[in-house]
Amino acid sequence: QVQLVESGGDLVQAGGSLRLSCAASENILKFNVMNWFRQAPGKQRELVASINVGGLTNYAKSVEGRFHISRDTGMNTVSLQMKSLTPEDTGVYYCNAEGLGTDYWGQGTQVTVSS
Repeated sequence: QVQLVESGGDLVQAGGSLRLSCAASENILKFNVMNWFRQAPGKQRELVASINVGGLTNYAKSVEGRFHISRDTGMNTVSLQMKSLTPEDTGVYYCNAEGLGTDYWGQGTQVTVSS
């Protein structure tokens, strides 16, 4: 059973920056893709950023240019560096790993951006 643990969520002011981390219990290169999702109050969960096993990244249009996803394969972590945060970025951020027939999820970390 794979465990994913997110950390780094906090209360920040608009325009600020925050770095989230996802620590995996197993080698993250076992997964074809790792993702960050978020869910804002009253909204559906949405894909924010992804990184595949080869290091290719993708971003939602709403965060492109402001967020950066990266990984440390030695530490089995995936990070999300966020800048120029707005209140619309508020939500619970979840780490996701795409396995063979099974997706794994962390419990989420709360990000709140105040105006």
